[in-house]
Order: sequence, then structure tokens, then C-alpha cells
Amino acid sequence: MHKEIGPGLLESVYHQCMRQEFMLRGINVVSQCNVPVIYKNLQISTDLRCDFLVEDAMLVELKAVNAFAPIFAAQLLTYMKLLEKPKGILINFNCMNIFHEGQITKVNEFYRALPEF
Repeated sequence: MHKEIGPGLLESVYHQCMRQEFMLRGINVVSQCNVPVIYKNLQISTDLRCDFLVEDAMLVELKAVNAFAPIFAAQLLTYMKLLEKPKGILINFNCMNIFHEGQITKVNEFYRALPEF
């Protein structure tokens, strides 16, 4: 997708294109997934939303920025913990090569608990 439309667009454009790409490939995905916060058995009202929950196993958070900021990784790790998902990927579309400079993969304690094959 990035090779086709390139860098320099708004995050919302990449979001819609990525959503379409998931659908074309038959990948089960929830777009703009609500991230609940449970405190003392009560759901706290927040506006937390991750960009994509893929196959109910992995989060994908999109950015279109000059450089990754530490807060983006903190955001992804927060979503992963609250949704109890083992893996997350940050993708920055504002770069020339996503593979080398536009992605960060994170895993957490839920990843360690996955069964070994």
C-alpha cells in the first residue's frame, strides 16, 4: 500500500487504505477498536481507540509523522495491556522505507504466555 500511494499524506488516508487492504486480503480486523479501562470492577469512560485489532491477536497503530516519539510506543503498550493482546506494531507512513525506518514491533507479558509450537 505504501509503495502505491507513498509518504506525505494524512494518517486518516493511510487508515482507510489499510482498512481496505485488510478487507481485500480477507483478514479479520476491527477498525478504531475501543479500548476499555476497568478500574475496581468498573468500566471507566475514556476515548481510547486503537487503529486496528487484527485477528483478535495483534494491534496496529498508524502514524504519519516526521519521527517516532516515545509516547507512541507508550500508547501502543497501553492498548496492548488493556486489551490483553500479546503483540503490537507501530507503522509510520511518513518515511521512504517502512521496513527499515517506519515500523516498531512490541511484545508484552501476554506474548510470553502464548503456547509454544
